[in-house]
Amino acid sequence: MNDEMLKKETMHSHEHSHEHEHTHGHEHNHSHEEEIGCHCCSHCHGEEEKSERAERFEKISLISGLILFAVSFLPFFKAGIVYILLILSIAVAAVPIFIEAFEELKSKKIGENILLVIAVISACALTEFTEAAAVVLFFRVGEMLEEYAINRSKKSIKELSQIRPDTANLTKADGSIEKVAAEQIKEGDIITVMPFERVALDGKIIKGCSNLDTSAITGESIPVEKGVGDTVLSGMINTNEALLVEVTSTFKDSTASRIIDMVENASKAKGKSERIITKFARYYTPIVVLSAALLVAIPVFFFNGDAAEWIHRALVFLVSSCPCAFVISVPLSFFAGIGAASKKGILVKGGAYVEKLEKAQAVVFDKTGTLTTDEFIVKELNPSEATTQQQLLEAAAYAEHFSSHPISNAIVEAYGEVDESKIKDFSEIQARGTSITLGNDKILCGGKRLMEENGIDISGVKEAEIYVAKNSKLMGSIKIEGKLREESPKTVSELKKLGIKRIVMLTGDNEKAAKEVAQQCGIDEYYSSLLPEDKIDMVANIQRESGTTVFVGDGINDAPSLATADIGVAMGLGTDAAIEAGDIILTNSNPLKLTKAIALFKKTMTTTRVNIAFAIIVKIAVLILGAMGIANMWAAVFADVGVTIIAVLNASRLLVTKREN
Repeated sequence: MNDEMLKKETMHSHEHSHEHEHTHGHEHNHSHEEEIGCHCCSHCHGEEEKSERAERFEKISLISGLILFAVSFLPFFKAGIVYILLILSIAVAAVPIFIEAFEELKSKKIGENILLVIAVISACALTEFTEAAAVVLFFRVGEMLEEYAINRSKKSIKELSQIRPDTANLTKADGSIEKVAAEQIKEGDIITVMPFERVALDGKIIKGCSNLDTSAITGESIPVEKGVGDTVLSGMINTNEALLVEVTSTFKDSTASRIIDMVENASKAKGKSERIITKFARYYTPIVVLSAALLVAIPVFFFNGDAAEWIHRALVFLVSSCPCAFVISVPLSFFAGIGAASKKGILVKGGAYVEKLEKAQAVVFDKTGTLTTDEFIVKELNPSEATTQQQLLEAAAYAEHFSSHPISNAIVEAYGEVDESKIKDFSEIQARGTSITLGNDKILCGGKRLMEENGIDISGVKEAEIYVAKNSKLMGSIKIEGKLREESPKTVSELKKLGIKRIVMLTGDNEKAAKEVAQQCGIDEYYSSLLPEDKIDMVANIQRESGTTVFVGDGINDAPSLATADIGVAMGLGTDAAIEAGDIILTNSNPLKLTKAIALFKKTMTTTRVNIAFAIIVKIAVLILGAMGIANMWAAVFADVGVTIIAVLNASRLLVTKREN
């Protein structure tokens, strides 16, 4: 595409900006239907309508019940009318509860709805219509608030799923543009990303320069400038000029798609506490029903007690014992914790890892790409006797100026501006180095092998990655190393403050390089020159010795270790194998986010435990007082619905977090 066409399309895009934005919802539904083999669209549509009708019915029944209950308190109604209004209130509002109780019986399960039905029928039999209506309405209102909180947390978890456009601007060889389904785009195709559009597929910019909003992918709020040669990821938003992008991944394998898959599966894996509490509720309900029955039977049949009095006590016992607070607050806390983490650019594949990360005893880091970046820096200049450091660096910078290798970029950056007019006869020797003529001098710059092939003795200087020679005489060596991430030392420091007992670094790099990075980060224990299988063995040993272990890595070679550890933390979104093996993804490759995840999940588990403890204390107190005849039905209502609502609100506090800058 020529510049005029690119400019024209940029202007045209402003007129149709809304046309380029598509919600993810349709795309996800479509793909999900394909996965499960659902080809009957009318059937799916009917199920959706059925669900909406049921939801409307429940809302109408609750509102009607509340109105009838409120009207019954008006002072000008006689007792008979009041009873009728209360019975109607119960009948209308309790329909969903009775339906759920019937479904529980059909599936041979005893749950909280059966408890409520027993309580309501018994209260009505005792003409306690006000209390019966209160039980039903408070429970229904509590359910509504719980549903709202759960939906809010699910929405928070899935915020990142609204990032994938389902169409792209396919750019043809003649410069024309055709809007097509993003699924049709293949690797190597060229797409045009207009201003205010989301990038549909991962790729590399081949023309144009623009600022991109990467917040949906990395959590960064400040737009990032990207130009020719830079990588763009699906889900980023182009904010300035039109870009030509060569696609490097299919729609299914794009970054946005991978994020969506992870987020949609985030709630599927259950933590240990969640499984225990679900199992607890299953056994808890029949025990409570039996206890309530005995509470009536023993005093009435063996001690000639007042049946009405003991039935009333049993009702208080039943209502206060409903396990709503236990069953709901634990998974909701996990939902909220995962949702809060997603806002910070931390993607969690399931609730199990919330609980595991909170218990972490050891953290193991890969070095390259994790504690260090993919960039390189000049660490050390070792000139020969006849050369100064500046002369050595200058010769290397001129020799490497036209090379695109990351090490070449590091050398040129360390030197500064280069006068290209001085460079003649540049050639890049594959896998060896570069050669130029600088003035009247022949400069060679590269590895040990390049020097050996040209008969140059390198024994007079320190061994390093790069050697430089002028007119077949060695000028010196240059030590290159990966650039340490700015956040790495602080990450290690914060982990120690959080109570992590053991921090280890594993690397395939040599001993000297490993030691330098470990010292800079404040890591006392490290192991170097390891193969991938060696790392697996090391992780397994650390697990046996220290307990719950976290492994943090980024590359394909880290995937086995990520899978071996109790919790695998993958850095960034670039390596498919690492993302697949990782349990937690730090979207912008910032290791400091690991400390934030641990702190957040400690708070999540504390909230869960507080909810459980509070519910147990209140329920036991009301159960005992109810059995003694001291607590009334209102106390029982609080012990059930009140405690549940308080637990829900407490868990929802976890959602109050800002998107990370």
